[in-house]
This record gives sequence, C-alpha cells and structure tokens, in this order.
Amino acid sequence: MAMTMHIDIVSAEESIFSGTAEFILARATEGEVGILPRHVPMLVQLQPGEVTVRVQGGEEQFYYVSGGMMEVQPHVVTILADAATRARDIDEAAAAEAKRRAEEALRDRSGEMDYARAQAELVEAAAQLRTIEKLRKRRGN
Repeated sequence: MAMTMHIDIVSAEESIFSGTAEFILARATEGEVGILPRHVPMLVQLQPGEVTVRVQGGEEQFYYVSGGMMEVQPHVVTILADAATRARDIDEAAAAEAKRRAEEALRDRSGEMDYARAQAELVEAAAQLRTIEKLRKRRGN
C-alpha cells in the first residue's frame, strides 16, 4: 500500500477537495512542484493553472486554481486559492471570451485601461484554456 498524505484544496467560496492522496503536482511561481508524502515543509506561491492530485489507488484528478498559496507539511498539503474548480467544470466558452476581452483591452491603449488587471485576466483565462486542453489530451479527445 502506497504512503499517503491529506490534501485540502480550498477557494474563498468552498472546499473543492479534501482527502488522501499519493502525489500532488502544482504550478508554483518558481516552476512545477511535485509533492510526495513526507515532503519537507515549505510554503510556495502558486500561479494560475492546473493542480493534479493522484488519489489512493492511482486515479488522477485535475483542478484549476487561479493562484494562491500552497503549504506543505510532511503529511498534509493545503492549497488556499482565490478561485478553484474541478478542471472538468471549467466553462470553456467563458474562458475564451475572457481571453478575447483581455487581449482587446491590452490592444486598446486609448481608453482608461487598467493594464495590470487586463494582463492578470489574460493570464488566468489562458491558464484555464491550457487546463481544458490538457484534460482533453489525457482523455484522448
């Protein structure tokens, strides 16, 4: 039987996942981070993107986080995100529209534009679309 750790993925609105897992993969600001049970304690900032959780038995589950923090203890990993969802629940049409609007706002330099906000929205929408694409590839669609 594989060693496990407890994982909590929590958004500002709800708990998205709480359970035991064998492995977790997340996208930190420094690059991808893989966590196994008994990992050294650390605190990392997450980028918008996919979080992969391999639950007991080997099944992989996929989540999207808009960024946030991940606290790692030897037997517990907690992800605190502003927004988080199961990857299969991402609205592709809404993400594509958000990306289009952000790109348009960045091109339009004449109006009163919040450049940083448009850039952040573009990064988040692009990360959602990448997550959807990865999920499709894994399913063979």
